[in-house]
Amino acid sequence: MSTPILRLEHVTKRFRGLVATNDVSFAVPEGSICSLIGPNGAGKSTIFNLVTGYLAPSEGHIFFGKTRIDGTPTTQLARAGIARCFQIAKPFADLSVRENVRIGALFGRDGARDIAAVTDDALALTGLSDLAGRPAGDMTVGYLRRLELARAIAARPVLLLADEPCAGLNATETEDIVTILRLVRDRGVSVLLVEHDMQAVMRVSDQIFVLDAGALIAAGPPEAIAGDPRVIAAYLGTEAVE
Repeated sequence: MSTPILRLEHVTKRFRGLVATNDVSFAVPEGSICSLIGPNGAGKSTIFNLVTGYLAPSEGHIFFGKTRIDGTPTTQLARAGIARCFQIAKPFADLSVRENVRIGALFGRDGARDIAAVTDDALALTGLSDLAGRPAGDMTVGYLRRLELARAIAARPVLLLADEPCAGLNATETEDIVTILRLVRDRGVSVLLVEHDMQAVMRVSDQIFVLDAGALIAAGPPEAIAGDPRVIAAYLGTEAVE
């Protein structure tokens, strides 16, 4: 069995008296799309912040491939091949779409690259080529989501963390994002997704990890998660059936 691209082992994060994540363990297989879901306050953003080096765990370990990365600075993780796109896009509004994406190509994973070619490729993959010359500040929410993905893709990651890329989008825009994530996965990039749009999650995920109150309560393929009584209880507030 190949080494997972990402592995969390008994990860706990405390903020004084608050336990944000509690003994969380899961693994993201290489070349997969995995989704991290759960109610608001379940600990999803904390997990993303731990994986990307914004926070260090109070207990437990995080591995990127075979390398332990918990507590590693964000810039070092980006050079190693971990990229993140955020739910709230914050582009350089006065720069063009192309210039924003080029920033991702200038930094990101170590190694030689053709900056112009990498930028053009990320624009094409996300359907932004025709808008490359427009100011980023003029983009709609749907296109800003694509721009956030394009900038992360241009960083040439081997692991992409996507934080609610479908939030606030209509059905057509959501389907476009799902298509982009699949194209990214088909290129060999592993994806860890946080998303509240359950239809999108069920369509795009190979595996789903479910958090509730900081603890991992379920993990498995979409068809198993959809009928799990613990997951239904966490989302609907009903009593779980043993």
